[in-house]
Amino acid sequence: MKQPKKTPSNLSAEPSRRDFVKSSAVVVGSAALGASASFARAAHVSGDDEIKVALIGCGGRGTGAASQALRTEGKVKLWAMADAFGPRVTSCLERLKRDLENDQAAKQPRAMTATIDVPPERQFAGLDAFQKAVDSGVDMVILATPPGFRPLHFDSAIAKDKHVFMEKPLAVDAPGVRRVLAVSKVAQQKGLAVGVGLQRHHDPGYIETIARLQDGAIGDIPLTRVYWNGAGVWVRTRADFEAAYGHAPTEMEYQVNNWYYFNWLCGDHINEQHIHNLDVSNWLKGAYPIEAGGMGGRQVRNGKDHGQIFDHHFVEFTYADGTTMMSQCRHIPNCASRVDEFAVGTKGTSHIGGHKIFGDAGEWKFKGKRVDPYQQEHDDLFAAIRRGEAYNEADFGAYSTMTAILGRMATYSGKIVKWDDAINSQIDLSPSVYDFAAAPPVVPDSEGNYPVPEPGKSIVV
Repeated sequence: MKQPKKTPSNLSAEPSRRDFVKSSAVVVGSAALGASASFARAAHVSGDDEIKVALIGCGGRGTGAASQALRTEGKVKLWAMADAFGPRVTSCLERLKRDLENDQAAKQPRAMTATIDVPPERQFAGLDAFQKAVDSGVDMVILATPPGFRPLHFDSAIAKDKHVFMEKPLAVDAPGVRRVLAVSKVAQQKGLAVGVGLQRHHDPGYIETIARLQDGAIGDIPLTRVYWNGAGVWVRTRADFEAAYGHAPTEMEYQVNNWYYFNWLCGDHINEQHIHNLDVSNWLKGAYPIEAGGMGGRQVRNGKDHGQIFDHHFVEFTYADGTTMMSQCRHIPNCASRVDEFAVGTKGTSHIGGHKIFGDAGEWKFKGKRVDPYQQEHDDLFAAIRRGEAYNEADFGAYSTMTAILGRMATYSGKIVKWDDAINSQIDLSPSVYDFAAAPPVVPDSEGNYPVPEPGKSIVV
């Protein structure tokens, strides 16, 4: 196999994805060398031991991640749950119990070793609930809150010697990315396993397609094209909050509940969703862009409950070798939808998302075993924990997060933004106080409108 192209000097190179397939883990240098001698207490989990899990973030993705954790091989117990809002903990717990009971009634083998034991005293609510869950006596935590909380929660979990599965993206700004990268080094030194919800890395079709392309199936690759174009996602109004929770929200409560539309919580949909496709191009190239330029705006999603974010972005990313990634993401109904990735080479093309290659040797299509990659990413993580293997996906997750943030910086500013300037930015979007009574980082004007980025005027680095 050809070695992936080298990353820029300020980045760490990813390990071979074929090695990943063989080991079901991402082995990172310092952890691989020193983990056996420096494992934290929580990392000592033998193959037969029960792994106690805390779920932090009880929305749809958190519910799914907890369910997948309970379906991994070996004894797993859901031990604690936390969310900003108490009713979400209750509804999530009910759903998980029902799903587990259904699996056990169907005599699903893995369900027979899974248990849920989350009494009221281990159901936590509020913006400080995450810390109580981390401190509840668990071996690992699932971080599935809005991504603006991810660096803080990841830091807390690793400081308390917990294995981690965290959803993408890993931050919403450059200070958050830098914090995740620093904590990742600590996790490696402690021998703690870290999984990231970029599940395409666990999909055999993607793995084999990327490996063949890196082996030169279509020659050199000067261009990739990546897309996340769809109709958009939910909106949660103040009236929705009051109907759900029985009182009018504070401004902080409203924004945390309607988190997708505020950059300090979401980072815009180029970060929250399109990161998957950007990550595929980075994975293929074995590198990260050194600059980006693009355009975007708010064409149809421009109401007060749509906060700050754009509904479309188009970005041209440039890698250090001069090659290009063309990126589109859109949240506009009744338009062409596409969530996919493509590569153009000197000797052919590839529909990466379709696991197809059209090269000099003819057409190739992946015909191997298909798996649920959302389940597989948990299977791989839990297996690595039980085997005591070094496993850390935080670095490439952080750099692909930074790629998305770089793209957002380009569209918000209307300028060409350099990677080095972006990743070293001191603009911190996080609140000074995490409290529902406190003011969030952005507040509406007298007419209820929020500050929206304006290309040509917005300062992004």
